[in-house]
Amino acid sequence: MARFDAVFVGSGINSLVGAALLAKAGWRVCVLERSGWIGGNLLTRELTAPGFRHDVLSGWHPLFTGSPAYAELGGDLAARGLQYLNTEHPTAALFPDGSAAFLSTSAEGNREEFERLHPGDGEAWGGFTAEFSRQAELAFGLLGTELWSMTGLGLVGGWLRRLGREGSLEFGARLLSSARGWLEQAFRSEQVRGLLAPWVLHTGLGPDAAGSGFMLQVIGLALQMGGMPVPRGGGQRLADALASLIEDHGGRLETDTEVSQVLLRDGQAVGVRTAEGREVDAERAVLCSVTPTQLYLGLLSEQNGVAPSVVEKAGKFRYGRADMQIHLALSEPPHWPGGDPRFLETAMVHVCGGLDAVSRAVNEADRGLLPAEGTIVVGQPMAVDPARGPEGSWILWIQLQELPARPRGDAAGELDCGDGVWTEALREAYADRIVQRLAAQIPNLEPSILGRAVLSPADLERLNVNLVGGDPYGGACTLDQNLLWRPLPGLPHHHTPIGRLYHIGASTHPGPGLHGTSGYLAAKQLLRGEWLGPTWGR
Repeated sequence: MARFDAVFVGSGINSLVGAALLAKAGWRVCVLERSGWIGGNLLTRELTAPGFRHDVLSGWHPLFTGSPAYAELGGDLAARGLQYLNTEHPTAALFPDGSAAFLSTSAEGNREEFERLHPGDGEAWGGFTAEFSRQAELAFGLLGTELWSMTGLGLVGGWLRRLGREGSLEFGARLLSSARGWLEQAFRSEQVRGLLAPWVLHTGLGPDAAGSGFMLQVIGLALQMGGMPVPRGGGQRLADALASLIEDHGGRLETDTEVSQVLLRDGQAVGVRTAEGREVDAERAVLCSVTPTQLYLGLLSEQNGVAPSVVEKAGKFRYGRADMQIHLALSEPPHWPGGDPRFLETAMVHVCGGLDAVSRAVNEADRGLLPAEGTIVVGQPMAVDPARGPEGSWILWIQLQELPARPRGDAAGELDCGDGVWTEALREAYADRIVQRLAAQIPNLEPSILGRAVLSPADLERLNVNLVGGDPYGGACTLDQNLLWRPLPGLPHHHTPIGRLYHIGASTHPGPGLHGTSGYLAAKQLLRGEWLGPTWGR
């Protein structure tokens, strides 16, 4: 039996961050990964044609570079070759009539852009950013703190005293607001609304969901403040740097190693057993970067230490809408409509019909339909990192976030969804629809395609078991599965009802996104000696 202080199940960003912090502190750590690579959703491959390096899954790192993990580990990662590149133009939106709107990292530039789109909207944006910035410490603190803890209570209590009763109620209303409510109240321009609205999809929500307004405001301010950084050479460089940091401090990382069971003794986690029957001992902690379904109905299913009520809650955990990825290698950059040079400097362009179009596509997907005109997320990694492809070429990283895991029909009435399984034929047919929509606005798109690779929701789940049904966000992010209710009602923290067993990853607070915060929070609790024994939840 191999012995370590801490064993991590899964090698996603949260495990790597947590393992790096513990290893630096002198802990003996081991990271076990069932796939053939380290990094979870951090995977860079020549997917379409030689010389084109695609981020297969996750592609953009603004949440990580703004995280407490990067603030603490950034110097170590830079020493191991990690270099971030950025652009002044993080995002834009292209509308069906060929018009566009841009958001930059310049506060004054954004005011001018929004004022151009509608008089008064620039002033409204400036007023929002100034007001939200004054409360940014609380807003970002809620997403970077273990809420059900003395630290979390101190954060909330301090701000309650600072804001007073009226201010606290106003902040609570903002926390629960919908994106539609905020956008329609704050801005007159449909283009400004259409520029911002698609970003709620990146939080796993839709524009009419409670809490989507707050998340959209956080993202809007974060984009202006931090842009859209990417690692030089591909997202996997972040995983490589973290892995190197762990190994340099004596840690071990293993691929092609599936964990089948968490081992318990006297109500505490003492190690894991792999699918091949090997046992790995954990003298201080086991940290699982998995979904609640995998943890309580899989890794702990043969144990008697978990209350039936917890198992029941895990069985009711809901997964969200599915995702599709389309990767295109182009012989030349796209000829975006209007010839605005900012397009080729923009990291991510949303091609959509505006706020109502995003809402409609979300509604169709929630009802099990392929959207007639879903939002097309067009990432342009070579706008930030030109070395991702041969000179003069271009890469498009396309994400579709408004899809059902099991399609029951096509809202456009064009595609046969059969028995609801994502077959290769359905995958390619839907990808054809998306490429044709883009080609209608980008005249040189189809002639310049050198290679194409498409990943359906089913393909994504096969790549990473945490992407259940193709959900890239670790479970539905509606209010009843978010903040104090994530991962499960009654378990609003990273320690579990089992002593020395921690739950981390996108299914836990603060939710999805490439930030590593749940692994950071769990590691910090361990280093402080918190929750090492059996807990109140047993």
